[in-house]
Amino acid sequence: MTTIQAYRFALDLNPGQERAVLAHAGAARVAYNWALARVKAIMDQRAAERIYGVPDGQLTPSVSWLLPALRRAWNTAKAEVAPWWAECSKEAFNTGLDALARGLKNWADSRTGKRAGRPVGFPRFTSRRRTTPSVRFTTGTIRVEADRMHVVLPRLGRLQLHESARKLARRIEAGTARIMSATVRREGRRWHVCFTVEVERAERVPAQPASVVGVDVGITHLAVRATGEVVPNPRHLSAAQYRLRGLGRAVSRKTGPGGPVL
Repeated sequence: MTTIQAYRFALDLNPGQERAVLAHAGAARVAYNWALARVKAIMDQRAAERIYGVPDGQLTPSVSWLLPALRRAWNTAKAEVAPWWAECSKEAFNTGLDALARGLKNWADSRTGKRAGRPVGFPRFTSRRRTTPSVRFTTGTIRVEADRMHVVLPRLGRLQLHESARKLARRIEAGTARIMSATVRREGRRWHVCFTVEVERAERVPAQPASVVGVDVGITHLAVRATGEVVPNPRHLSAAQYRLRGLGRAVSRKTGPGGPVL
């Protein structure tokens, strides 16, 4: 059985690496805003032409919102829009274009009733102050080093982890996991890398598929089987409070390059 699982690890970036990640996140924002301005300008132009009675066949041609079309348009205009484009990985620009393509699709599906839930608004322009820096890598060299304390990402190189990646490394070494993408994101004062991994798990089957047992669900006990076996109440609140106290003590002992982790 194959499942998709995420593995997230904290990073310890030096000043140079942090500037490089911020440059890639800025490149994603530039591509996003450029593509959104292009789509919005054409939509506004078509709306104005309809007001003046221009026939549908003579309206300004619409543009595709699909990611491949946005990527082709960006590759045509990137030399003029971003002369520094070669300094960043192509995955940085693809991050912004992919976010816009998904945002426009969600907006269109919400308007036509194809998307359930709360209405989705039209995508808005992003700014450095209001946007969480993030960049996603789907191609190139993405791996966990043998020491399990470093990862390698395209154009960013070898990055040090704040914690061991042994759980992911063991699965990769055993051949039961494959890294599909890696996302670097800043949360507060801490940078994290999140791996989207395709994991192969053994499918669980009943040990005695032909057996039958009666179950009585209660309050004091979660369940009582006909065999007399009692299943205790899991008491989720008490367990969560105990775990929260342990996590609080763990956080108080952790410090990063910028001081304590908040």
